[in-house]
Amino acid sequence: MLRLEPSHRPEGHRPGLLPLLLALLGTTWAGVQPLQLQEQQVPMPEVLSKKESFLLVSLHNRLRSRVHPPAANMQRMDWSDSLAWQAQARAALCGAPAPSPASVPRAARHVGWNAQLLPAGSATFVHVVGLWFSEGRQYSHAAAECAPNATCARYTQLVWATSSQLGCGRHLCSGAQGELEAFVCAYSPGGNWEVNGKTIVPYKKGAWCSLCTASVSGCFKAWDHAGGLCEVPRNPCRMSCRNHGHLNVSTCHCHCPPGYTGRYCQVRCSVRCVHGRFREEECSCVCDVGFGGAQCATKVRFPFHTCDLRIDGDCFTVSSEADTYYGAKMKCQGKGGVLAQIESQKVQDILAFYLGRLETTNEVTDSDFETRNFWIGLTYKSAKDSFRWTTGEHQSFTSFAFGQPDNQGFGNCVELQASAAFNWNDQRCKTRNRYICQFAREHISRWDPGH
Repeated sequence: MLRLEPSHRPEGHRPGLLPLLLALLGTTWAGVQPLQLQEQQVPMPEVLSKKESFLLVSLHNRLRSRVHPPAANMQRMDWSDSLAWQAQARAALCGAPAPSPASVPRAARHVGWNAQLLPAGSATFVHVVGLWFSEGRQYSHAAAECAPNATCARYTQLVWATSSQLGCGRHLCSGAQGELEAFVCAYSPGGNWEVNGKTIVPYKKGAWCSLCTASVSGCFKAWDHAGGLCEVPRNPCRMSCRNHGHLNVSTCHCHCPPGYTGRYCQVRCSVRCVHGRFREEECSCVCDVGFGGAQCATKVRFPFHTCDLRIDGDCFTVSSEADTYYGAKMKCQGKGGVLAQIESQKVQDILAFYLGRLETTNEVTDSDFETRNFWIGLTYKSAKDSFRWTTGEHQSFTSFAFGQPDNQGFGNCVELQASAAFNWNDQRCKTRNRYICQFAREHISRWDPGH
């Protein structure tokens, strides 16, 4: 079993000997005692100037386009004023401990951090970012590890493929160690996720832009870039709705009349749910906790087995057999769970890494597979004009592969596609795939083990 937890890196730094250059120029948070600011200190501007913020985001994108080996899924970064304010506040701590994760809002917990303390006036912010990128000389992408007695955590965060928002701040600090300057950058979504104490690779190796997801299927390359970066595309709708459905041109989805469902309103859709609720747009039941089956009429127990993965308290199991989408849904529901709901980049990154490693093992010998893909609990709901999770929740996070979804009304169910680095693909629901069940932390806590 793999136990998955966020990397313990409060400032994007791991213990280890720093390169000689960093030893001469400065240190990280971990190398100094918290500094006391002098009341007479002249305050720095609260945020970076527009010129400096433009230079920093441009530098990040240029460096991200120069990684080796080339990155197939590296996203272009955009500046975030919100992250810049957070970074400025973190820099003002001057090395003092940051708020504990429990006191930080849930959304902010997926922010990654890079930080540096240097003698005041010894370096510009552009130089500092260059120092972080230089850590990559000590990093092996093939082995997914840093050289002994070296640190690479700031490099891996800087080139984390799915980090697409950036904000930075700096602050002058005074204390017993003299005048120092704090440099901090915040990245969202964060990176440096760990599996069994080891950080996974920051990006997928391959031809530039060859594994961009659907939401960032464009390929951006500036004049000074070595390779391309995935960015938001600008493509018009190329579809029509059947059975008198109405096309929403802003979302490229169909509004279906009563009695029809599917991406193109092509499916004619009725079920009595004993212990659950009926979802008209999916023509099926969502069962109450403790019940399963097509009509939620069967009392089931939570399977207290060993989870294949644990991510933030949730339990994930990967099937060894294949089934259709709705067959897989019933299998998970029969065990008291649901098909996996991937609602953050963190969960997507970790599942993709785990499934990629699973492909190279011989743990499963079942040959009853049409593909090497895995069902998750996402389907297109024409009545809602969007993809929705099995529980009915709106899909806010997305990781569709380049050119997806594209199955023209016949692929209303979503799979993790092996050939696209386990990004999402819409597929015919009758396809037989393996599948991933999820038992949410709050779901498990509501279970009644006495029945």
